[in-house]
Amino acid sequence: MKYDPDKICFGLTEELDRESFATFLWLSGQPEFAQTLSSRISCEEIDTHVTAFMTLLKKYLDKQEYHRFFLQEEDHHYTTPDSSL
Repeated sequence: MKYDPDKICFGLTEELDRESFATFLWLSGQPEFAQTLSSRISCEEIDTHVTAFMTLLKKYLDKQEYHRFFLQEEDHHYTTPDSSL
């Protein structure tokens, strides 16, 4: 998928929302942007964002996907199969 910030648009179709959200997440992960924003927001805002994001990760990713896609660990050893992320 090619990420094009000019095509971000929410609320028209589910497919466009999903593509826009993927681009939004990709842009959020750019190192310079991440450093700039994290240096400016409050601890309360950090906590709010992390809590909301982790709630989504726990809801939609299993433990293996969490380690593979989010933590980028290809070879993670699981100790308890039913434990939380």
